[in-house]
Amino acid sequence: MSLRICILETDVLRPELIAQYQGYGRMFEQLFSRQPIAAEFDVYNVMNGEYPAESERFDAYLVTGSKADSFGDDPWIQTLKAYLRKLYERGEKLLGVCFGHQLLALTLGGKAERADKGWGVGIHRYSLAAHAPWMDPQVSELTLLISHQDQVTELPEGATVIASSDFCPNAAYHIGDQVLCFQGHPEFVHDYSRALLDARQASLGAEVYTKAVASLASEHQGDLVGEWMLRFIQQPGSRMI
Repeated sequence: MSLRICILETDVLRPELIAQYQGYGRMFEQLFSRQPIAAEFDVYNVMNGEYPAESERFDAYLVTGSKADSFGDDPWIQTLKAYLRKLYERGEKLLGVCFGHQLLALTLGGKAERADKGWGVGIHRYSLAAHAPWMDPQVSELTLLISHQDQVTELPEGATVIASSDFCPNAAYHIGDQVLCFQGHPEFVHDYSRALLDARQASLGAEVYTKAVASLASEHQGDLVGEWMLRFIQQPGSRMI
């Protein structure tokens, strides 16, 4: 039986990239379609006020990345935070990536802000600080494509760090069997990351841009994280309905 996942899309792509990549929801569909666990998806762009009907139920809700600041006061962000709080209190499984990782931390009592270390771009390597049963296959280190200038600086109560680096100490965390979040982008592919780097070259500066482009010669473990996410959703949860 397929897992049913609600993807809460929190951005639209740059116009020149839509034809090839469509949207973050589509990227996640492609990521999960490569995994050994079957899943089906409904995508709602919450920037445009799209949400599931009250009667709809899913095995998990995933919040995507966004160019917006998770700590911004945009009305759609405040609406999404209230929605996520309701889902959390109901015991639903919640996953977040980049903006979603930060927004869930904020919603659940943590802190996210502009990082004093500047932009993180390209492929980044993390140490693994914890090993849970759903982190299968197991690895000793984790590499992911990243694109962020904000970070989670304080974790919510009860959160356990999964992955960290000197640049990003709270790069991934989980809260029991209910919340799982990653700062990196498992759904990204090299070509999309290169397109973002090229578009932001002027704001990144020559040194950061050049180093990030060089890092794209390496492989990343987005597919591994995609499998971890599905295994996390598949494990017994604590839904309270």
